[in-house]
Amino acid sequence: MYHWSELSKNYPASSIRKMAKLAAQFDDTLMLTMGEPNFETPESIKKAGQDAIAANHTHYGPNVGEHAFQQAVAKKYTDQTGIAFEPSEVMATFGGTEAILHVMMSILNPGDEVIIADPSYPNYLGQIMLLGAKVVPVPVYEENSFKMQATDIEQVLTDKTRLIILNTPNNPMGSILDQSDMEAIVALADRHQIAILSDEVYESLIYDGKKHFSLFQILGAKENHFVVNSLSKTYAMTGWRIGYVVGNHEAIDRMAEFREGVGFCVPPFIQEAAIAAITGPQDDVRYFLEQYDRRRHIIVDGLNQIPGFKCLSTEGAFYAFPNIKAFGKSSYDFAMEILTETHVALTPGSAFGKMGEGYLRIPFAESEEVLQEAVDRIKAYIIKAYPNL
Repeated sequence: MYHWSELSKNYPASSIRKMAKLAAQFDDTLMLTMGEPNFETPESIKKAGQDAIAANHTHYGPNVGEHAFQQAVAKKYTDQTGIAFEPSEVMATFGGTEAILHVMMSILNPGDEVIIADPSYPNYLGQIMLLGAKVVPVPVYEENSFKMQATDIEQVLTDKTRLIILNTPNNPMGSILDQSDMEAIVALADRHQIAILSDEVYESLIYDGKKHFSLFQILGAKENHFVVNSLSKTYAMTGWRIGYVVGNHEAIDRMAEFREGVGFCVPPFIQEAAIAAITGPQDDVRYFLEQYDRRRHIIVDGLNQIPGFKCLSTEGAFYAFPNIKAFGKSSYDFAMEILTETHVALTPGSAFGKMGEGYLRIPFAESEEVLQEAVDRIKAYIIKAYPNL
């Protein structure tokens, strides 16, 4: 190549995938790095996609998405929030990731500031950089159950702040924002005329009888703010790449124009499978939650029985975020030690931001057998290598 762009030279590499590559050197590695369900897409959803292909729904579709898909999502949010949503307030996207990018493209100019939690989902960083905007991290703390607070956000606001990104349930920390948290942040954003993007892709994975509280349950929020969602986690559809953004119709119209030059349209047959998922029986979703709850206890309870580990109980999503500061090592060095000595691949908390140092992210999306084996390997090694803890 004659020249590399500054963006290509500085774009943040995924530490999650980096750890996965390092783990490939061992034949018996237990891969606990990727946030992907080990369940298969339910048969009814696959059949809907197959039927759509057989019916030749394989041509170009509208940039904004098929009208039937928009209707299905609008009805979902109308039923969920008790507030009326219209199909024109929905756009189909390639997973939640593209939805996030389109929201940013519709709002941000170079030099604008975007507030995110620290630790946070790392793909936010690259997308913000892609648009020439600036990341403003807001620390979240274990003693506050890893919840982003309006008072902390307010301290970093400037006249360049244009967007606040929320993620509830949260990746990597497994925390959730309740109604009072969300209402305080929305009130703050509205006072300063700042948009909110609420990433709610783990909405179906909440434990201990708690309920998801969506940004759009707040009256008037949809006029100036956005919810991004995906079918990847809820319906085990990661490879289908189908998600959506919900917001006011003017913003959706602008985003649809961007789609013309980015990906044109989500394939119609994939949207038809998604419609079957959203509108069909939710038995599989309930089953997935039950299984994740069992797995959560294997990881969280198991880690808390290992000397040096301290792990809050996961409230939502399928991640544990244990504190490993007692070992006196960086999260990367400790993750590499665990990988080398036990062949269990974990992601260092530093991959998610400065405040992630001293933690690990451990998905419990694998089978119970794999998770129990991982806990057993780590426990046996720690007891042997750190007898004084």
